[in-house]
Order: sequence, then C-alpha cells, then structure tokens
Amino acid sequence: MPPADSAPAPAAHGAEVAERTAFAEILYAQCWEDAEVLLAGLDPQPGESCLSICSGGDNALALLTRDPARVLAIDLAPPQLACLGLRMAAFRALDHQGLLELVGSRPSARRAALYAHCRPAIADPAHRDFWDRNRDALVQDGLGELGRFERYFRLFRRWVLPLVHGRATVDALLEVREPAAREAFFRDRWNGWRWRLLIRTFFSRFVMARLGRNPAFFDYAEGSLSDQVMHRARHAVTALDPAANPYLHWILRGGHGTALPVYLRPENFAIIRDRLDRIEPRLCSIEEVAAGSAAAGERFHRFNLSDVFEYMSAAHAEAALAGLAAIGRPGGRLLYWNMLVPRARPAALAYRLRPLDAVARNLHAADKAFFYSRLVVEEIL
Repeated sequence: MPPADSAPAPAAHGAEVAERTAFAEILYAQCWEDAEVLLAGLDPQPGESCLSICSGGDNALALLTRDPARVLAIDLAPPQLACLGLRMAAFRALDHQGLLELVGSRPSARRAALYAHCRPAIADPAHRDFWDRNRDALVQDGLGELGRFERYFRLFRRWVLPLVHGRATVDALLEVREPAAREAFFRDRWNGWRWRLLIRTFFSRFVMARLGRNPAFFDYAEGSLSDQVMHRARHAVTALDPAANPYLHWILRGGHGTALPVYLRPENFAIIRDRLDRIEPRLCSIEEVAAGSAAAGERFHRFNLSDVFEYMSAAHAEAALAGLAAIGRPGGRLLYWNMLVPRARPAALAYRLRPLDAVARNLHAADKAFFYSRLVVEEIL
C-alpha cells in the first residue's frame, strides 16, 4: 500500500461537469442502465448501505428490492432528483396500475387526476414546484417521456423509424422467438441498407449531441457512436430476447408493454413502497459525498455509479474513484458503464480496487440496455 499522502486528492469533478452542463431541464427521465445487470453485479446484501447516482431514480428504487439499510441517491441536477421525488410519491399514493400510467408505461387518460392524488406525497416542496410547472407535459406524455434523451427517442420512433420499418415489422421484431429465428428475422427483414443508414445518421455523435445528450458529455469521447450502437443493437435483438427488453420496447413503442423494468414489476411494488424511507435524495457531487462521509466516518458497501465517469477527464475520474474507494467497505463493489469514454481503475489504485473482469464481461453480454461499450465492476480491498 502506498503512503497516505500519495493517494490522489479529491478533484473538483462536480464543478467540471456543472460548468459545462445546463441543469434546468430533465436530461434523463428514466435510467438507461439495466437494473438486472446492476443488481447482479453489485450483489447487495440485506442491511448494507448503497450509494447511487440518481438519474431518473429507477435504479435507486430497484436497489430497495435487495433490502438495504440505506440508499443515498445523489445528483448534481435538481430535475433528476425531482424525478425520483415524484416516483417515490407515486409509490406512496397510487396503486400499481396508477404508477404505470403516471410513468407512461401504460396509456392513460387520467394522469391529471393521478398527479393531483400523489402531489401531496411529494416530500420536497422544490420538487412539487418543479412538477407544478411541468404538469401539462407530465399529464400529456407521462413522466418517462420527459427527458432530453427520451425526446430524442420519441423523434426517432415517430418520424425516423417509419421511413425504414412499418408498425407490423416493429411488432414482429418484439415477438418471442428462438435465437436462430431472431437471427434470421434480423438478417432477412430488419437489417437492410436503410436501417444501416438510419443508424449511422441518427445515432451519430453529431446528431445525438444536438438532440439527445448534452454536447458537453462528448468532450472526452473516443470512437464511433453509430458503430457501437449498430453492434450492440444487433446483439440486443439476436443474442438477447427483444420481447423481454423494457428499454427496447420503450424506444420502439413509447411504453413498456409486458417487459417492465425491475422497479415497476408488480412483485416489487409493495416491497419498494414499504422501504421508501430508506432512500435519501441529496443534491451534491461525488466529491462532496466522499469528503463528507470520510469526515463523518461513514462507509458504503455498494456504489451504483451509472456512467458518471463519461463526463470527466481521466485525472478527475481517477480522483473521484479514489475518493469513493476511501469511503467503501472492504468486500464492497463499485459498478459503472463506459459508452465512448474508456474509464476504469487506474494503476495507482491497484492497492484499493480489484477489477472483477469476468463478472463484468458476463453481465455485459446479458445487458438489455445496449448503448454501452463496457461494464466495469470493481471490488474494494
């Protein structure tokens, strides 16, 4: 182990992201990381403490199914915490069907009444104010459609995809088939030149930076986004079962159908509702959590870090990892995704983190949220 003063000091990565990113709008109304992969990779045990990037709040809620003592859900963006706040209120005040309708997993003509019913259960007045200002959009489209990233997919679904495939072909793609039949369908009916051109154009870095993600999120990107999406999309519809993929259902149909993500599955509704008091939403950066927890002697077992290092320089990512490892309990795990920015444990942290590469590779092969080039799972030493 190196001397204490050789470990990287916490860097101002929160400031780095914040200064390049506008947080007035919802960037992600849903989590686009597969919660089944997250839970399998982190392997949280009952009674443990978890730290989770909030994003839309879906996966912070999914962690409750593993009976943790605490889930600290952090984000730099107030609208992202407001998404979690509304989801928590919906679990408290609505039944399962009402939750699905408010989120947008199911069509609804009563979202105004659903919002009015769960509004008093929104714990943070700032979150209530946010949703009062955005009530009309919520009522019209449902919570899950309201992020910049989701509007990008809506544009794709409504105006771009129909130029290549009709509704009957889309529905057929999502049918249950054996792997060989999925491969044949993809080859013979789906993967024509128009589809390949669509992917290379609409899912280029240029288009996504203007319509789907904040352009600042590509500052450290490497490689071709469209090539990655093409490769991973083929994997998602041939090697994996499209009929059971909630992320693919939403992209292609604008709802979840029968393929619900973990936090929305009926068997998890009462479990999550009964454990909502274990979630603590907090507006802060990783560095603030690391510094505050270190000072207080607070430790975490499991870290859901989403793709947070995608937005940081290599130096800041290393410092952030060092700060998190310092507040992690030995035997705990960190899990995060790479899209176009290769980030993982640097050599300087070999004394503190051990990559679980075989675990990560196997889970990445099963990942239904197919945008990411790599999954990273690391054990705290």
